[in-house]
Amino acid sequence: MKKIVILGVGAQGSTVAKFIDKDENVKKIICADYDEKAVKELVKELSKGEGAKVDASSEESIIKVIEGADLVVNGLPLAYGKNVLEACLKVGADYQDFAATEAIHEDWVEGIKILYKDYAKRFEEIGRVALIATGSAPGLILVVTRDLMKHFDSCDTIYNFVYEGVEAKRFLPFWWSPVTAMNDMAADATAFVDGKLVKTIPFSLPVSRKYDYLDDEVVFVEHDHDEPVHIGLNAEEFFKGVKNVYFKYAGAGVEFAKPLYRAGLLSHKKEQVKDVMVAPFDVVLKHIPAAPKYHDEIKGIIEEGLISDTGAMVVEAYGLKDGVKIKAESHVSAPGLKESFEKSGLTSEMYLTGQGGALFTKMLIKDLITQRGLISSDMLNFDQVAYYLKEAEKLNIIVETKIEKL
Repeated sequence: MKKIVILGVGAQGSTVAKFIDKDENVKKIICADYDEKAVKELVKELSKGEGAKVDASSEESIIKVIEGADLVVNGLPLAYGKNVLEACLKVGADYQDFAATEAIHEDWVEGIKILYKDYAKRFEEIGRVALIATGSAPGLILVVTRDLMKHFDSCDTIYNFVYEGVEAKRFLPFWWSPVTAMNDMAADATAFVDGKLVKTIPFSLPVSRKYDYLDDEVVFVEHDHDEPVHIGLNAEEFFKGVKNVYFKYAGAGVEFAKPLYRAGLLSHKKEQVKDVMVAPFDVVLKHIPAAPKYHDEIKGIIEEGLISDTGAMVVEAYGLKDGVKIKAESHVSAPGLKESFEKSGLTSEMYLTGQGGALFTKMLIKDLITQRGLISSDMLNFDQVAYYLKEAEKLNIIVETKIEKL
């Protein structure tokens, strides 16, 4: 029986807490956040939950909350990741994060390299594991990409496609953290090209795809995301020597942010407007509503009406099998907004990211992650991948794969 600490009780952390509350291997779930009201609301829904207040800017505050924990699930903003990692190392707990902290280095890509090298060694030394990139993207999509590698002798190119097609009549451009979304939209993207990580221009290099389950052709563009970094750094050992990896994004959020980017309104650089110095990014962010997370709030949005309730997560891989060029393509189907709400009172974003993340938590709780050190979700072995995808099916998160010769 294990003691689990959930740091951050937003959409992701709260979903994981509810999921593992039913696990027979879990004895206690400590739900901690600076927002005491949010903690109390969550604990009321749990049978094994206890609440705590934590100041994530203080490593000492985190240590006090996680002392004696077997596993710490970090659902806090990325800026606090280093503090949580250090606290876990000091108390000797396993660690899980939905992405990868940006607080290790001013260049987040260099930060991931440090995680793989230095933090991997430090967690291995204490016989613990830190599992990062465990949401939906990154997370689920990396597991699906890893799964495709069993079809190849060598791989040349991988595309990760994500289309956010849920759009409400209410003004709501993002279904997750607006500040994270807008920062990602504003930043240079990263791709893995000819065996090297390179920067690409946001919203550039458009690629069109037409899928049977979507009404219209979708144009995907470059977007700052983790997948090309993880896959690129792990290309030789886990991805059959892949040379090119791209993350392509599309949807209402992209359409909303692109003209703002072109107009310079996603800049963090302050400029004078009349007699006030202001960063355009802050002004835009001020007018973007927070992502919905409460039951009645989501219910109200659905009742007001939706413009669309679709989406796509697709992985394409190209390479060789037995000397023949092949294309392997996996499509992830998952509940849309209405179905997610009917099933669990969640948005589709919360469902896919939170439930997808909770499956990694379940594997950690059941000691199915036998690796030690620090790993990302694309570094699972094929048995672990198979288990994850089988469990995902029980949540109606289904992967369909087709292979064709070229």
